[in-house]
Amino acid sequence: MSNFQKIQLQRKGTGEVLKVNEKNGVPYLTFPMLSALPGVLHGFSTREGGVSRDHLSTMNLSFSRGDEEENVRENYRRIAAAIGFSTEDMVFSDQTHTTNVRLVTREDCGKGWNRERDYSDVDGLITEDPEVVLCTFFADCVPLFFVDPVRHAIGLTHSGWRGTVGKIGKRTVERMQECFGSRPEDLYAAIGPSICQDCYQVSEDVIDEFRANFAPKHHAELFRADTEEGKYRLNLWRANELIFEEAGIKKDHIQVTDLCTCCNPQFLYSHRASNGRRGNLAAFLTQK
Repeated sequence: MSNFQKIQLQRKGTGEVLKVNEKNGVPYLTFPMLSALPGVLHGFSTREGGVSRDHLSTMNLSFSRGDEEENVRENYRRIAAAIGFSTEDMVFSDQTHTTNVRLVTREDCGKGWNRERDYSDVDGLITEDPEVVLCTFFADCVPLFFVDPVRHAIGLTHSGWRGTVGKIGKRTVERMQECFGSRPEDLYAAIGPSICQDCYQVSEDVIDEFRANFAPKHHAELFRADTEEGKYRLNLWRANELIFEEAGIKKDHIQVTDLCTCCNPQFLYSHRASNGRRGNLAAFLTQK
């Protein structure tokens, strides 16, 4: 039995939303709803199956957290082979907690991987080009997947609390409308592994932003007072689900993670659980 198979995952709710897949000793997560869409290939990495060491062990996908470059490159080669795409087709985001969403094409392939990025401050990527692999990075923040099976377009977005309060999920839908003529009712969307409400303590100033940007009728389901004065527990999953619905995505076209990064620190990197000593997870999305 491999190491990851020995890990008892802590899931939220009943049943299993995210599927654990494994190929050549490399586990990755998928959403059944997205997997069922013709031509769509996606995955979310775990911290298992790579070659990195110590607190970065083992599937670290960040070049900027002190790892040896060749370790990171080998990790990418392994996760790409497991999910089924070419590393040469990857396009990386440049995440700084903005609401900027960039249109990328075949000409962008390799940027962040083996070519310099000629863009910055990009937390979301969209494309209609087949084979382009969108890549975004996480260690508690929220991955957002978008697929338009009618226009054959996809989007992948990084949404921390700043991106969530700025509604980058809605902005991604708007950019897909602008660039591809996508209709929100045709889109399928998923909220990936990230920190759950029980684990996510924030201060009053963060909650003030959510009070200002979400209708009062939703406040009770988005945040609750913590036992510590001036602190709250924030529900980023529900917030992004509401943003999807506000953008016009059908409720039955949405899947929400049942895995929290902070609840599962042996299987997923978590910034909070590790006090910042961690590697990066990555989300991947492409279409044939």
